[in-house]
Amino acid sequence: MHADRIDSRHVARRIGLTIVFLWFFIGGIAHFVATDIETSIVPPWVPWPRLMVLVSGVCELVGAGGLVWPRTRRAAGWGLFALTIAVTPVHIWMLQRPDLFPAIPYWALVLRLPLQATLLALIVWSTYTPVRLRKTAA
Repeated sequence: MHADRIDSRHVARRIGLTIVFLWFFIGGIAHFVATDIETSIVPPWVPWPRLMVLVSGVCELVGAGGLVWPRTRRAAGWGLFALTIAVTPVHIWMLQRPDLFPAIPYWALVLRLPLQATLLALIVWSTYTPVRLRKTAA
């Protein structure tokens, strides 16, 4: 019974990790494939918007890559958590100025903030390794 519970947690965590990986891998690619669209949502008070889009895209791809290896997974999780916090003002600004984004339904702008909170929780949960497991893995 106990082993079944551990296995189901492992499977659930692996699914969460896969979701986080895909989120940032696909999102990172989008920064380069749809650079103009990504740049258009950067608030006007952010300097060098195109550069910021490209740098954040690199960070998303590096973070996604870091999730693949157990030794770098925890650090990648912290980095992706920090990156997600850093880009949250974009979502807030878009919600404050929906008139600038007529192609995006208002409900989608509202949904982005709870989605960000869920993503943050998923990053922490899927990349966290208990201390006892870290010591045995080293």
